[in-house]
Amino acid sequence: MIVILLLCMAGLSAKAQRLPLDSVLARVKTNPALQAYDARASAQDAYATGARSLDAPKLSAGQYQVPYQLNPNGGAFMIQAEQMFINPAKLKAKQAYMQGQSKVTAEDKNYLKNQLIAQAKQYYYERVVLEKKLALLQHTQDLLEYMLKDANIRLTYGKEKLPNIYKAKAELFELDNTREQINSEIRQKNIMLNTLMNRDKQAAFLVDTNYVLKAYETTITDTAALAGARSDIKGINRNIDLQQLSAQMEYAKRKPDFGVQAAHMQSYGGMSNQYVLMGSITIPIVPWASKEYKANLKGIHYEVEELQQKKLDILNQAQGQLAGVKTDMGSKKRQLRNYEQNIIPALQNGYKTALLAYDQNTGDLPSVLNGIKDLQMARMTALDRLQELLTLQVAYEREYESN
Repeated sequence: MIVILLLCMAGLSAKAQRLPLDSVLARVKTNPALQAYDARASAQDAYATGARSLDAPKLSAGQYQVPYQLNPNGGAFMIQAEQMFINPAKLKAKQAYMQGQSKVTAEDKNYLKNQLIAQAKQYYYERVVLEKKLALLQHTQDLLEYMLKDANIRLTYGKEKLPNIYKAKAELFELDNTREQINSEIRQKNIMLNTLMNRDKQAAFLVDTNYVLKAYETTITDTAALAGARSDIKGINRNIDLQQLSAQMEYAKRKPDFGVQAAHMQSYGGMSNQYVLMGSITIPIVPWASKEYKANLKGIHYEVEELQQKKLDILNQAQGQLAGVKTDMGSKKRQLRNYEQNIIPALQNGYKTALLAYDQNTGDLPSVLNGIKDLQMARMTALDRLQELLTLQVAYEREYESN
């Protein structure tokens, strides 16, 4: 049954598409959530094109100063038109403010893209390590099957005990549970990655199990480079620029607007026809009208100060996060190196010694089985350390936005 299942998996793997990490990340960049930001920015740019529009003209017509008589001999029938002309400085400031909104949206999109890419890297590396664990299980299974075959031969000659054979079988069956758990986790990672790539959630694909460990623990954090790389910092800078444009828009409110009013009166009772032609100007600098934009300018000043402090806080948090990540990366690398250079070779020697003693009839099967189990656990733990190291690497790249 196990052989058939493995053959089926091999057949599926042969048909499955292999997606390297770069291909996955390229598809993640077309995620619908990111395209929604593009649509929002386009909408904001479209709104900005109408920022310099004037108010619609006003037309009116009707009786003007006509007495209540059936045949009036006074008053007139009047047609009137009015148009207000908003100060060009106000329209220019309004347009600049509206155009600045799409720049903030663009940085919000970049921030989300960085988060999605980090998620994709995390899931991809987890899938890579799970594949390595599957290969390790297969190697352990080969060792156990060999020992079980040898033990059955010895049993026929009375050189092995039946409980030891059952123990070997139990160890072999235990691998099936571990393999099922790992396969379930692989399917979950596939679903998560397919979701980020906006593909069929059940679509199977293979991953490139090669990886590169970066020496980020030896780097020096450059505050200026960090501020220049992070999209959330750029977003705050764009927000500060937007607040300054808002201040310019508020400051422009102190400039007057102009209006023109023209009317024609067709008089009744033989009176001469008359006309009206008047201009108007607003006076926004009077105290009762200037309170609003003065208060708004003061509020904008405080909002800019808040954004500046928020930027400093983000940089401080990022520097602390990077320092912690680099420290942990150094520790994980030393642990992984200890497993590869010391712990695993020592357990391999212990297993080989137990196997040699078993072959020479001076050892027993449980000692060999324990050696195989201990070796597998150490290798699994080493892979766990590798996963933790790759997770830290993703965390570093997310903080620095080095995609």
